[in-house]
Parts: sequence; structure tokens; C-alpha cells
Amino acid sequence: MTKLQAAKEVVQRFQTSIAAESVQPEETMARFCTSDMIWRGYHPFGLLDADTAAQRFWAPLRDSFTSLQIREDVFFAGNNEIDGYASQWVVSMGHLMGLFDAPWLGIPPTGKMAFLRYCAFYRVEGGRIHETTLYFDIPQVMVQAGLTPFPVQTGAQLVQPGPVTHDGLLHSPQPADETTKTLKLVNAMCTDLGTWQSALPLQDELRRTWAEDMIWWGPTGIGASYTIPRYAEQHSGPFRAAFTDRSPTNHIARLAEGAYAGFFGWPNFTARHTGGFMGMPGSDQIGEFRVIDIYRREGDKLAENWVFIDLLHFWCTQGVDILARTTGIATR
Repeated sequence: MTKLQAAKEVVQRFQTSIAAESVQPEETMARFCTSDMIWRGYHPFGLLDADTAAQRFWAPLRDSFTSLQIREDVFFAGNNEIDGYASQWVVSMGHLMGLFDAPWLGIPPTGKMAFLRYCAFYRVEGGRIHETTLYFDIPQVMVQAGLTPFPVQTGAQLVQPGPVTHDGLLHSPQPADETTKTLKLVNAMCTDLGTWQSALPLQDELRRTWAEDMIWWGPTGIGASYTIPRYAEQHSGPFRAAFTDRSPTNHIARLAEGAYAGFFGWPNFTARHTGGFMGMPGSDQIGEFRVIDIYRREGDKLAENWVFIDLLHFWCTQGVDILARTTGIATR
């Protein structure tokens, strides 16, 4: 068995255990993770160790989202390009679903099904998890509970599906040449995105690496967009217009397997908000963007992109605690 396949098995067993009602989260973390594991999470969790992540994230979530399921849409593994392909990472993306029966992070329960979009990167070595980066979409849960954390968004608000091809669970090894094609295409896209080229009109720039009928599955607060023209109109164009002084992109892990790829940073980049992003006024403050991107390649173009942006952290860097403000108003 290859290192990547062995790493996949570790993560599959971890996820089965962490969702099991009969097993305490602390027990699962101790069994599968190293004692000095790095756990990076969406605001308000931040940087934690394994035991604290079990106590602060997993245990309260399971108490609130009863009968928890991990509904996985994408699963793959790869060697990390950022460290010269030395480390093995496993990626899992989908929804955490349960019955929202008790308050979570101050969000009032609904007693109904609730979905929390998630994407996790796991660094596995020697049969144990040494790092986890877990981004999710807390504002999505807030909206499901009837709260309004952000102004009207430009894209569609959805419980987001997995790949249209229904082939995102890569439990078996994938052809090396397909993996190489995917990573090369993602890197080309990152070069365009990171420089915000001015030599080409935005839509023409996007067409260099994106399919015409692309889908950008963005987070709550921005929403999802379909086709290059609508993506340019609903997100990419307004986003670029709202920021200056963008830093170079910095990824901790970037990897691919078969037709799928992904990366994350902590943060990926910084930029100065001059106004207009998500309908909010500018602060002229440098903001941090912690982002996970997952891609599906079809032929020689990128066809789908699932995006997780820690918008709660970004707005905190702008002086606004969206979570505290919204839940505080809702519970007064």
C-alpha cells in the first residue's frame, strides 16, 4: 500500500470515529492525532491543539447537531507541492449534517436538519494525523437559523452539492498523468489570480484556465456563481475593485490527485479593503484572507471550484465581530 492510500485509510477511520455518538471526541483525537498536532479552524476557533479542538469544537458541535453525519462529496490525497512533495495530505469536503437541537456559538437552534459546509486538510505521517486545517461556513448555519449576518449577497445562497460528475470520492489511486495535468492547471490559474492581470479583460483572463460553464461555489455572504460572465459580474470583478495592496499568495499545502486539487493558507493573502466588498464600507485596513479552494478539472479547463473563506475572521480584521454582533442581537 502506498503512503497516500495508507493516509486515506487513517482519515476515513478518524472521520467515522469523530462522528460516532458512542465515542467521545477527546478519545478519537487521542487515538488518531499526535499530542502536538496543529489544528487550524474557522473563527472563532483559530489555532488549537488536539485536545482543545475536541473540547471546543467537536464536543459542542455534536451536542448541538444531534445524530451528526459527515456527508462527504470530495475525498482525495496528494503529496504537498509546497514542501517539495515531502508530506502527504488528505482532503475531505462536504457537509456536517445533524438535527440542530441546541444553541451553537450563540446561534439559536431550529429543531430541524442543519448543514455546515466543511473542508478539511489532514497531514498524515506514521499512521497519525499531525496537522488539521478545518474551514467551515458558520454564516451558512446562521442563515438557516433565520439570522442575517451580512447584507444581500451577489451570488446564490444554497446547500451546495458535490461535483456534477459524482466522482469526487477518490478512494483508489488515480493516474499520475491526470494528477500532473490538474496541478499544472491550478498553478497557472493561481499565477493569473495572484497578479490580477491588467493586460486582458477579466473574462478573457478567466477563459485562459476556466471552462465557460464554470461553477464557483462561494461561501455564505458571497454566494455561488455559474458561467464566466456571471462569476466576473457577481464576485471576481467586484472583489478586485474593492481591494488594493494585495500581497503575494502564500499556501501551506497545495496538492492534486486525478482531476481534483486543493490548497489552503493561513492566511492565503492580505489586501487593503477600500470599500464595496459584500456591500460593506471600506476601512482602509489590511485584511487577512484564510481560504481553502477545491477544484475539479475537466479536460484542459477548471470546471468547478468550492471556496471556503473565513469571512468572520476577515471582518474581525476590519474591526467588526459579525458572529458576536449578530448572535447578540438575536438573543437579547
